[in-house]
Amino acid sequence: MTATLIWILVALVAIGLYLSWTAGRLDRLHSRIDAARAALDAQLLRRASVTQELATSGVLDPAASIVLYEAAHAARQAEEEQREVAESELSQALRAVFGEMQQLEAVREAPGGETAARELTEAVRRVPMARRFHNDAVRAARALRRHRKVRWLRLAGHAPFPMAFEMDDEPPAALTDRSAV
Repeated sequence: MTATLIWILVALVAIGLYLSWTAGRLDRLHSRIDAARAALDAQLLRRASVTQELATSGVLDPAASIVLYEAAHAARQAEEEQREVAESELSQALRAVFGEMQQLEAVREAPGGETAARELTEAVRRVPMARRFHNDAVRAARALRRHRKVRWLRLAGHAPFPMAFEMDDEPPAALTDRSAV
């Protein structure tokens, strides 16, 4: 009788430790999502800021400046619900302006243009990486939250279900050509 109670107690302790470990893992994944989202927000803000700075610098033709400035301004001012669309539109504007190498060469030839082109290239290249890190963390948290034990025992607590950040982040051809940098 006592041996049975001891084994039941050991099993309950083992199950409790496993559930505690799972809840801790889920909490760490949610923290990772928060950190990845902050990094993504920083990279998106940097891209929009560099684009706005380039648009107002006078090194681009007026039409390209207006297109880039408006798209960057919309991306910086977008509400959370519209952020993905605004950032996608900024990516499309960058591809429209820097679709060919001639525009980038014109920027580089202007005074201060080499620095501006380098900053924009770096900003544009970092956004897809930051978005990938964020979406990978979201995917891992979603996979863990789908397990029955997590749902039935509500190990996620009141944390909102993580959402991926889906946007068009394809960089312009001129800014991805490594030989041009």
